[in-house]
Amino acid sequence: MSENNNHYYGVIMAGGLGTRFWPISRKSLPKQFLDFTNTGKTFLRRTYDRLLGTVPAENIIVVTLKEYRAYVEQQIPELPGRNILEELYNRNTAPCIAYASKVILARDPQAVIVTTPADHIIIGREQFDKTLRLAFESASEMNELITLGIVPTRPDTNFGYIQVSGGSEAITAAQPVKVKTFTEKPSKELASVFIKTGEFLWNSGIFVWKASVILEELQALAPEIMSLWSEFSDVDRIYTDCPRISIDYAVMEKTGKATVIPAKFGWADIGNWESLYDYMAVPDEKGNVTNISGKHLFKNTSNSILYSSAGGKLIAVQGLEDMIVVDTEDVLMICPRDEQKLKEFISELAMPQFEDYR
Repeated sequence: MSENNNHYYGVIMAGGLGTRFWPISRKSLPKQFLDFTNTGKTFLRRTYDRLLGTVPAENIIVVTLKEYRAYVEQQIPELPGRNILEELYNRNTAPCIAYASKVILARDPQAVIVTTPADHIIIGREQFDKTLRLAFESASEMNELITLGIVPTRPDTNFGYIQVSGGSEAITAAQPVKVKTFTEKPSKELASVFIKTGEFLWNSGIFVWKASVILEELQALAPEIMSLWSEFSDVDRIYTDCPRISIDYAVMEKTGKATVIPAKFGWADIGNWESLYDYMAVPDEKGNVTNISGKHLFKNTSNSILYSSAGGKLIAVQGLEDMIVVDTEDVLMICPRDEQKLKEFISELAMPQFEDYR
């Protein structure tokens, strides 16, 4: 660790509802508090442990919804109570980052912060630590907003893309480089073009910056958020009035201070069932990914996701292709492996008759 690491802070954003992983992830217990990886550690705990390689334990802060505080306390019992910041509502990442940055700046005017979602998978801890230390050192020396950009391995449409200044040579150098453009989740064709140029990175959603600098940029580019924080006495009222907007839209796509460090550690944003299929399991000879606690019998079934958390039950499946089958104690979901169809399907849960199953 750097000798200046007492000014290093970590902010874990853990207030998401995880609805795209229904019915395993529920509003009452979303995915960041679950162990999807069968390691004995939840996403949140893994993220906390990962930051300990660079950030002092007393400087790690978790931002979450009020109703999830007990989960944070249970999964990170050593976390000081004042390091759990409660949100009344989920307002996406920009309000969350504004809140945490205000709190940290009041504690330490020299603070440099890494902000990370709670639900990422990182493979290659040594490389991650090395990249994060470089980001901290760079942010300490420059008034830049640094993001970690993942060197892509395929034209994936589930991620945002960052184009760097300096092209492929800048990516190979793996040093801080100015951002040229941000592109939200592109089409398959456009993503393929991005990969061929060699000058695009995946947007990891992991940021490093001085607390003072991100607050200045929020003030300049998202005054509708920062005007609410002029008085810091009533956080619930602020969240009631605050717009729902991501830090990418609010700041990163507008700022002239966007810088990226190309990162080569393994990374996955586990956002939905399809990403679970892609990154977290090895398909069998028929292309099926399974996570079933009891016995199962599959016949003539291929390229499907089969998941069960209800033990003691035989799961028998025949004749399925490109499907998702998820079995829990109170829900059985069968749906095509089509992200848009699944999203539309799950949106029906907003109907009053399904309230008990959200």
